[in-house]
Amino acid sequence: MLVVNIEQAGYSEGSEVLKDIHFSINPGELVGLIGPNGAGKSTTVKSILGILTNFTGTVDVSDYSYVPERPIFYDRATLWEHIDFLQTILEADEEEFRERAGELLEIFQLTEVIHHYPDSFSKGMQQKVMLILAFLRKPDLYIIDEPFMGLDPKATRILLNLLEEEKKKGAGILMSTHVLDTAEKRCDRFVLISEGRLVIQGSLSDIQDKAGLLDGSLFDCFDKLTEHES
Repeated sequence: MLVVNIEQAGYSEGSEVLKDIHFSINPGELVGLIGPNGAGKSTTVKSILGILTNFTGTVDVSDYSYVPERPIFYDRATLWEHIDFLQTILEADEEEFRERAGELLEIFQLTEVIHHYPDSFSKGMQQKVMLILAFLRKPDLYIIDEPFMGLDPKATRILLNLLEEEKKKGAGILMSTHVLDTAEKRCDRFVLISEGRLVIQGSLSDIQDKAGLLDGSLFDCFDKLTEHES
């Protein structure tokens, strides 16, 4: 599903951002990638995606859908044209694909804007579009970077329900997030990174043990384990 072994990674030769990051994700598992700002979460995701030239290590990854922190769209293409283009690329069954697209558009309340340009949408609407495109692929693995940014509470609930459905189907999910209260309730395990190093990976109880806070919340444990950072 996903096995990550990063010996070192950065954006240019001699600029080591990550060192000794090792973790894996199993089928049907939601893993939260957490850490302070600048800890290396985005660099970890980019390492997995294979877009860093300065990288030493190995990444074994299944077919995946990626939802970036900042939505990316084609110029002068409507929402429906994005969906239609994805169906063409995937060579998916047209009837089944369009039926699923219709369901997701209705769930996220975007049916009225399918012929509009996503680059004119609000941040929340753009995030919904990226999520729809990701869920249409039906991958083995989802890699989602700060998925709650811009989403209202209703859309957040919809996203969490969809992720739960995908887990039940056997998909693995890597979710980079700062929303620790939601992560605590929804994630099966966590990968905590600080200053480009792996602090701990494991369940909430593992993190509580590491922090010495046996009844502590994820937020409290996070604060304790990263207290040396400004």
